Amino acid sequence: MAEKRSIFQDVDTDGGTGARASGEPDSKPRGGMIDEGRRGARRGIRLWLMALFALVVVMIAVGGLTRLTDSGLSITEWRPLTGAIPPLNTADWQAEFDLYKQIPEFQLQNNWMSLEDFKVIYWWEWGHRQLGRVIGLVWAVGFFGFLAARQIPVGWTRRLLLLGALGGAQGAVGWWMVHSGLGDGRLDVASYRLATHLGLAFVILGLITWYALLLSRPEREIMQARRAREGKLFALGTGWMHFTVLQILIGALVAGIDAGRTYTEWPLMGGGLWPQQMMQFEPWWRNFFENPGTVQFMHRMTGYALLAFSVMALIRGRRSAHVATQRAFTLAFVAVVAQIALGIVTVVLAAPWEVAILHQFLAVILWVLIIRARFHAGYPQAQSVRGSKHGRV
Repeated sequence: MAEKRSIFQDVDTDGGTGARASGEPDSKPRGGMIDEGRRGARRGIRLWLMALFALVVVMIAVGGLTRLTDSGLSITEWRPLTGAIPPLNTADWQAEFDLYKQIPEFQLQNNWMSLEDFKVIYWWEWGHRQLGRVIGLVWAVGFFGFLAARQIPVGWTRRLLLLGALGGAQGAVGWWMVHSGLGDGRLDVASYRLATHLGLAFVILGLITWYALLLSRPEREIMQARRAREGKLFALGTGWMHFTVLQILIGALVAGIDAGRTYTEWPLMGGGLWPQQMMQFEPWWRNFFENPGTVQFMHRMTGYALLAFSVMALIRGRRSAHVATQRAFTLAFVAVVAQIALGIVTVVLAAPWEVAILHQFLAVILWVLIIRARFHAGYPQAQSVRGSKHGRV
C-alpha cells in the first residue's frame, strides 16, 4: 500500500522518481527560468550590432560624400570579389580611365579630366564599395562565429540572418543604381534608384537599432515590459517612424537631382508659395522624380506635415505614465525641430557639401531617436513610485 504523503512534502526533481522531505535543502535553487536556454551571448551580440551600426553610419556618410563629389560613376563595372583590389600600376589606372571615358558623364561633363583628376573620384567610389565589403565581412564573422559557438539566443538566428540578407541586397541595389547612370546620355544615377539605395540603408540601420534595444535588457525584463505596453502610443510611434522614412526618401530624391540648389529662398519658392511649372515634364509622373521645383516643394510640404505630426507625438508622449518614455519622445521631437531648421539653412545656403552631409547625418540621429521612442512605448522601463528608473536605454 502506497505511503501517504504530506501536502508539505516536495516532489523530488532529481530524476522525477521520488519525493524529498520538505526539511531537506535543495542544493540547486532554480530561478530565472524565462532566461534559461534563451540567454546566449546577448551582451556580445549587442556589441557586435553596435559595431555594425557604426559602420553603416560611416557608409551612409561616405555614400553622401561620393554623391556630392560626383564620384559615383567612376567605376563602371560590378566586380564583387576582384573589385576589392584597386589599380596597382599605371596600366591598370589607364584601363579604368578608358572605361570611364566611354560613359556620358565623362563625354558630356568631365572630358577635361586628366588621369590624376580621375584618380580622385575613383578613390571615393572604391572606398565606398570597400566599406560595403568590410561591413559584409564583419557581419559574416560575427554571425557564423556566434552560430558555431551556439551563443545566439533562442529566436534570434533568423533576425541576425536577415541583416546579412539585406546587406547583400544593398550591394545589388547599389549596382542597380550605378548602372542607371552609365548610358542613355545620363549624367547622374536615377533619383528613384538613389532613394531606394538610401532607403534600404535606413531600413538596415533601423533593424540594427531595434535589435540592439531588445538586447539591452534581459529576456525576462523585456517580457515583463511588454505587458505594460502603451498600445496607442506604440502605434503612434510606428506612424511617426514611417512618416520620417518617407521624408528621408523624398530627401534622397532632392539630393539625386540637386533640387536643393534650385530654389534658395524660404519660405517662398521663386516668389510664390509653390514654384512655377511644377508639371512641365511629360508624362506627368516624371515631375515627381525629375522636376527640381516639384521635388523640393514635396520635401518642404512633407517636412511641415512631419512637424505637425511630431507635435502631436510629443503631446501624447508627454502623457505617458513612464518618465523614460516621456523623455524619449521629447528628445525625438527636439531632433525633428533641429533637422527642419538645418534643412532650411541647407536650402538658403544652396546645399554646400559640408552642410548637406550634416543634414544627412542628423537624419540618422533623428531616425534612431524616433525608433528609440517607439521602443520605450512598446517596452516601458520599470520605475519606482517616486519615478526613479531601474535602468536606462
